[in-house]
Formats: sequence, structure tokens, C-alpha cells
Amino acid sequence: MTDTTEPSTPSTSSTAYVHPRREPFEHGLIPIPKLIFNDGTQTLASLKEKLVHRSTQSPTHRVDSLAVSETVQISPDHAQLIIDTLAVVIESDPEIEAVGVDVCDLILFLYIQSYKRLLPRTHKDSAAVADVWPSTSAFDGYLSALSPLQLVRSNSRRLMPSQADEEAHQLSYLQKHLANILSLLADSVEGEGEESLVLTMEKFEHLEFLIYFGEKGSEKIPLSQAAPFFANSDPDMPAAPVPATQVHDWLLQNIASALEHVSETVSAKENGPLNASDQDVPMVDAYASSIKPSKSARGPSYIEGISKSSCVKQASDLKGSSVKVVNCHESVIYILAPLRYATIYGCSDATIVLGAVGKAVRVEHCERVHVIAATKRICIANCRECVFFLGVNQRPLIVGDNHKLQATINRWDDPVALGAVDPHDSLTHPAGVSDVEAESATRLDPDQFTNFLIPNWFEGESSGSTKDNPFPLPDVYMASQHRNHKNLAEIKQILRETQLEESRKRELSSALHVQFKDWLYASGNIRQLYCLQGD
Repeated sequence: MTDTTEPSTPSTSSTAYVHPRREPFEHGLIPIPKLIFNDGTQTLASLKEKLVHRSTQSPTHRVDSLAVSETVQISPDHAQLIIDTLAVVIESDPEIEAVGVDVCDLILFLYIQSYKRLLPRTHKDSAAVADVWPSTSAFDGYLSALSPLQLVRSNSRRLMPSQADEEAHQLSYLQKHLANILSLLADSVEGEGEESLVLTMEKFEHLEFLIYFGEKGSEKIPLSQAAPFFANSDPDMPAAPVPATQVHDWLLQNIASALEHVSETVSAKENGPLNASDQDVPMVDAYASSIKPSKSARGPSYIEGISKSSCVKQASDLKGSSVKVVNCHESVIYILAPLRYATIYGCSDATIVLGAVGKAVRVEHCERVHVIAATKRICIANCRECVFFLGVNQRPLIVGDNHKLQATINRWDDPVALGAVDPHDSLTHPAGVSDVEAESATRLDPDQFTNFLIPNWFEGESSGSTKDNPFPLPDVYMASQHRNHKNLAEIKQILRETQLEESRKRELSSALHVQFKDWLYASGNIRQLYCLQGD
């Protein structure tokens, strides 16, 4: 029976709205057309039934990559990619890589592969864009002879959608697909019509893969505590299943309330209307939980619009455990903090250093960017002339329209190249291009490899070399490095042993100084020296 009691209206400061979990939508989409099911629940319901059967044959009641490969009828490599991707976007499930995935989590993961990302925003100030984006490139003449697909990205220098726009877009997607999602989680019982589908508290809690309750400055509230039909359940006694229709109505109310709240927040900041996909959905008054949780940061930290400068961020400068580096140009950016997720978007002619990223990094729409990172997983999409110095546990994923990528035992030199078209973007593409494989990366020429030194801004803190490097330098690069060091030592020795008059020594010193200064200006490194002096 549905509870008809109207909840009291809480104050804004104590209201906890529902939010989409950003990680599955930002780091969990795999551009494999065979994983996108456009027939609602028809195919996925059948797959769920087969996967549940396979899970009953396992002592862990989970499915591994072999079961996924055989059931979904995809290659073993793609099945393993699903397992690896799910492992980095799920909130907390350390057993995935060891014993396999839970069927409910897997079905939700497969369902959201139908999600389409929000289109990038065009910049309001075209002159500002022209100032930081180079008007010509070594690739411009080459790209002009290529297909319209390859020109789409080169001519669309745009801004990442705002956090509010993305949240509204993701909430609208969940609002539209909520009935299907719940039906895939629900169990059938004896009865007729809508009452024949029910959700246990255990199945209901799997929705935490997609949504959570909480507000800025607050920790996430367990979903079962936010729901009135499970909130007061006795931990020693299983809660009674709830009709799926009751869960559906309650969640729809909360999503509508959250969308209205996002819209009001954006309007208050005078950022213009939201660009959500389903703006015709009516906004209605709804129930919102008023539980008061403990304090914590929510949402990513943004490093945006850095141009012709250097920037350093420590853990104390960042909120939460995610960071987004957006539209930074001709700069060096040091993020010296442990993170869970990182996104680099729309940057050019920059060097970006990421501290250890425990889950995933995504690099998208970048040109001539050097990325130095240690992370579990990296996805590179629609980039050109970029160089990646990586320590990664999983094979780098390369998708979309990429050109001339270079990468430097980890899995850095074993990338997975998927389609040249990302089916999750909202762009239209010429017929047939979805079957084209993305251009993969090549190994960096060992002669081009050099050490990258991070300045010591924090002299009061302890420093030293790492005792056990988890990513040893490959032999071919180590040999090149030794050769360069040997050549430098020989040059120094020759200079020391050369007998020159004092006037000639001054001339030589002056010539070296001039050449070094010319290199500083030509390479742009002179800016770093000025920035360091300013610090």
C-alpha cells in the first residue's frame, strides 16, 4: 500500500536531493555498437535471465569475463574490457577483478550504454577562443582532404558542458528510462498487472550504481535510508519487498524535484537555460529527504582557462577526489595530489602532470598535449599530436577520431583501439564510418624521451626518490637515457679539458647562454621560469 502521508517541507539547507553518479556516465561508456541495446528491455531481460543462470553455477554467484563473452556474444577482449570498466566506475566492489561481477550491476552497466553525451557548448566569445586556439596546424592541410567525420572535430573547438547542464542531462535520461531500469531489477511475484513486479531492499540498493542522495558539503546518504519504504527496516529482519510502481513514483518525484532545483540554481547564477535533452518534462513538487549527514565535498574540482602560465595544485587546494582540467592552453599544470578520477578536456600545447589516479583518466578533444600520469585506466578520445607518459594497470583505451598519438611492466604500450565514431556522442556521422577502427598510438622514439622534473615548491616537506618504482623504465628508454647522460658527461669533460684564454672562455660561455635562452623562448619554457620566480 502506498503511503499517502505528505512529508513536511524541509528548509533548503537540510534538503538532500537525488543526484546522478557522474562516474558511470563519464568513464563507463564503451563505444562498442554491439553493447548498445535500443529495444528497451527486450534483449537485456533475456541476457539477464541467462546471466543469472550462469551465476548460479558459480560459488560466488557472480559472472566472469568468459560468461560475459559467451552470453553477450562478444570477443573475450571486449568482455574483459567490460569487467575492467565496471570495476573502475562502481562505488566499491573490490571483488570484481578477482571473482567477477554482480549480475544486477552488469545489467545496469549495459543499459546505460544507450546514453548519449551532451553536446559541447560553443564559446560565447569567439575572439577569446581564437586567442588561445592556434588558427593553423601542421594537420590542417591534411585534414582538409579527409572525410567530414574527421573535419567535425577539427572545426568544433567548443567548451565542455557545465556541471549543472550535465547533471540535468543525466537526470533527464534516468527519468525517461526509470521504468525500464526498475523492471530489469525487479522480481516477478504472483499477481496481476503492475503489482506483479516487486523490489527487495537488496535489489533496490543496486540503484546506487546510478544515483545517490546528498548535497554539496554532505556525504552521500545510503539509498535505503533515503527511501521511506525501507528507511526504518530492522537490520536483523529482511524488509518486505515493495511494488516496483511505488519505487518508480517516489523516484520520479525526487528526480523532478532535483531537476527543478538545478534549474533554479542555474537561473540564480544567470548562466542561461539548461541544455538538457528532455526539457519538456514537467517540473512538479516532490518529496526530498531531509536527513542531515556528516560533511564532505561533492563534485569535481575544476582547473579551467589557464593560458600561457604554470599552475600547481596540492591536495589541500582540491575538493573531493576528482578533478577536471578544461580549456587550458600553452601552460604547464601540476596536480600533485592523489585522485580517484581525472578528466582533461579541450586543452592544447600544454603539459599536464597528474598525481596517482586510483580509478580512471579521460583525455578528450586535446591537441599537442603531453600527459604524465600514473593511473589504473586511461581513455583517449578525439585527440591529435598528443604524447602520453603513462603508468597504467589496464590497457589504454583509444576511441574516436585520433591522429599521431605517442605513448612511453605496465600496459602503456598495449592499447585497445575501438571505433573511430563514438556512438555515445550526440553528433551525426556519415554512413559507414561507424565500422572504421580508431587510429591507435605509436611508441615514442627513445631518442625523444627525456626526464621530466617537477619543481620543489614545498621545501618544508620531505622529498626523495621512490624506493620501489611500480613502473620501471623499459630497457630501450633506459639505454637511450644512459646514452644521453654519457654524451653530456663527455661534452662537459671536453669543455673542462680544453685550454682557452679567458676571453675565449667568456665568448664560449656567452654563446652557450644565448643558445639556451633562444631555446627557452622557442620552447615556451621561459614562462615556467617566470612563474617559478613569481612563486
